[in-house]
Amino acid sequence: MARKSSIEKNKNREKLVAMHSAKRMRLKAMIKDKELPIEERFNAGLKLSEMPRNGARIRLRNRCQVTGRPRGYYRKFKMSRIALRDLGSTGQVPGLVKSSW
Repeated sequence: MARKSSIEKNKNREKLVAMHSAKRMRLKAMIKDKELPIEERFNAGLKLSEMPRNGARIRLRNRCQVTGRPRGYYRKFKMSRIALRDLGSTGQVPGLVKSSW
């Protein structure tokens, strides 16, 4: 199980990303727009750099919904390989069939 602080930190980042995503997209579009004057583009860059870093989508980490483990993550099931194997062996994951050979 991952540390509670790491899990909570990632949850706070998810909230910040949801809160700031629209504004960040607008500022990035302004920065990339070559039709705007250079001063406006520069000011948009300054405003973007003043925003919280944890509001960037790249800062999010995929974590297992069961254990909080950050590695060995399966997107389709939203859990780590270890939790998937444990729950899959007991038949608690819909659509997952245990294989043995």
